[in-house]
Amino acid sequence: MSSTPDKIKRYYKFIRFMLKYWNSDLFRQTSSVALNDSIDEEDHEHEFDQSPEELVEDLKAMGPTYIKLGQLLSTRPDLLPDAYLNALANLQDNVSPVPFEEVKKIIEEELGTKISKAFQSFDEKPMASASIGQVHRAELRSGKPVAVKVQRPGIRKQFLDDLDTLDEMTQMAVRHLETAKTYAVDEVFAELRRILVNELDYKKEAQNLKTLKRNLQHFEHLIVPEPVDDYSASRILTMDFVSGKKITSLSPLRQIESDFSELVEELVEAYLQQIINDGFAHADPHPGNIKFTQDNKIALIDLGMIARFTPHLQEQLIELLLAISQSNGEKTANTLLKMSEQTEDSNPREFAKTVSNVIMESENSRAKDLQTGRILIQLNRLALKTHIKLPVEINILGKILLNLDQIVAMLDPEFDLRKAIQENVHEIMRKKMLTELKPENFFSTLIESKHFLERMPERLNAISENMANNEFKIKIDAIDEKRVTDGFQKVANRITLGLIIAAMIVGASMLMQVPSDFTIFGYPGLAMLFFLLAAAGAIVLSYVIIFRDENLNNKN
Repeated sequence: MSSTPDKIKRYYKFIRFMLKYWNSDLFRQTSSVALNDSIDEEDHEHEFDQSPEELVEDLKAMGPTYIKLGQLLSTRPDLLPDAYLNALANLQDNVSPVPFEEVKKIIEEELGTKISKAFQSFDEKPMASASIGQVHRAELRSGKPVAVKVQRPGIRKQFLDDLDTLDEMTQMAVRHLETAKTYAVDEVFAELRRILVNELDYKKEAQNLKTLKRNLQHFEHLIVPEPVDDYSASRILTMDFVSGKKITSLSPLRQIESDFSELVEELVEAYLQQIINDGFAHADPHPGNIKFTQDNKIALIDLGMIARFTPHLQEQLIELLLAISQSNGEKTANTLLKMSEQTEDSNPREFAKTVSNVIMESENSRAKDLQTGRILIQLNRLALKTHIKLPVEINILGKILLNLDQIVAMLDPEFDLRKAIQENVHEIMRKKMLTELKPENFFSTLIESKHFLERMPERLNAISENMANNEFKIKIDAIDEKRVTDGFQKVANRITLGLIIAAMIVGASMLMQVPSDFTIFGYPGLAMLFFLLAAAGAIVLSYVIIFRDENLNNKN
C-alpha cells in the first residue's frame, strides 16, 4: 500500500496536468470532435497552446500509466490533429529502455537460472521499448531465434497506484459533474483498468497467443508467434521471433507495385471470424502491434489486450455489422436499441433518427475514409447523449475496426470494407451453423431435454390437480388493477359532484321566482343559500382538478 506522501504527489501530478490542458484549445477541439459538434474551419490550422512534443513530454513525466493512455490516443485519428497523433505514436517505441543489468535480474528471478544457461545468445540492446516492457532478441540453446519481452521493474506497483488515483478521481467526477455521469466515465475507467491489469500478467498474454494462433491457423498469410512455455513467466514472455517492419513503414513505391487486395480480404475475414464466431479478438490491432514481413504476410505480435464476446452478443453483432454494411440506418438503430439498456430519460426516437442520418451519410465510403470504426464510436456517443446505454463491447468493436481501417487504408485505400463485411459475414455464419450442427454440440441440448421430460409428469399432475380443485390461477401483471379502479372511482365522484352543483344552481334559479320573507342581499334567502353552496362547491372542485390532479402536474 502506498504512503500518504506518495498519494499526495500523484494527486498533485494529475491535477496539475488537468489544469494545464482543461481550458486549452486542444482539449476544446478534442471534446467538440468527440461530441460530433461543429468546428470552425480556422481551427484545423490552429496553433494550439501546447505543442505535440510538449504533450508527449508531459505524459512521459506522468509515468507509465499515462504513457499507455497516450498510446491509445495515438490510434484515434478521429479525435486529435495529425501532428499530435504522430508525436504520440513515438510513445509506442521511443520510451527510454531499462538498463540491461535490471533486465538480466528480472529474467534470472523469473526463470530461476542464469541468463547464460537459459539462452545461447541474448542481445543487450532491446529491439523495442514500451511503457510496460521491452523486447530483446535472443537465441535458445537449440538455436531457435526468439523474442523475449521483459516487464519493467516496479511497473506493476506504479500502474496499480496510478489506477487507484484515477479511480478515486473518476468516482468524484461522477458524483459532482453531470457530464461525467452522463458519459459514465467511471464505467469506462473500470473497463480500462481491467484491460491494463490483465496486460501486466504475461502468463495471460502467452495463453492469448496460443488461443489466437489456434483460431487463425487456417489463414496462410497471418502469423501469430507461439510462446515458449518453459521460458515464460508472469514478468517475462518468450515467443517465436518474427522478422518484419511496422505496417506503416511501407514505402509508397511498394504500395503501388504490390497488390495487397487478397491479403486485406484475409485480414478482414480473420477479424470478423474473431468477433462473430470465436468470441475472442485481438483488441488492439494498431499499426505498432502489426508487422509486415518480407514475404507479404501480417504478424500479430502483441496480445496483451483482447476482447471477449458472448454467443448472444455475437448474434447481435452479426445483425449490427450487416445493417451498417448495407447502409440500413433504421435496422442499425433497431439492433442497437435491442442491445441497449434504457431508463425514463432515454430518447429512443431521437436516437433512431440520428443513427439513420449518420448511416446514410456514410454510404459509399472507402477504406481511405476511415469510416467503419469511427461510425461505431460515433453511434456510441449518440447513445450516451440520448441516455441510452449500449454494451461496452460496442465501443471495443469500434476501436478494433477503427484500427483495422487504418491498416486496410495503408494496404488498399480503395478497398470496399462494407462489401467485404457483407460477403464474409454470410460465409462465417454458414460455417458457424455447420459447426453448431456437430453431434458434440447437441449434448447440452439433450441434457436439458432430459431434465424437461423428467419433470413434465410431475408438473402436469400439479396443474391438473389445481384445475380439479378449482385452484388454478393465472396472474397477469399487465396493468395496476387498483390504480385503474381508483381512477374510475375518482372520475365517477367528480361527475356526481358536478351534477349536484348543476342541480343546486338550477334549483336556486327557480327559487328566485318564489317570494319569501327570508332574504339575503335582497334576494330570496333559500335561493341564495343554494347558489352560494353551489359556487363554493364549484370553486373547490376546480381547485382540486387544476392544482391537485396528479396527471396534470406530471405534464408540466
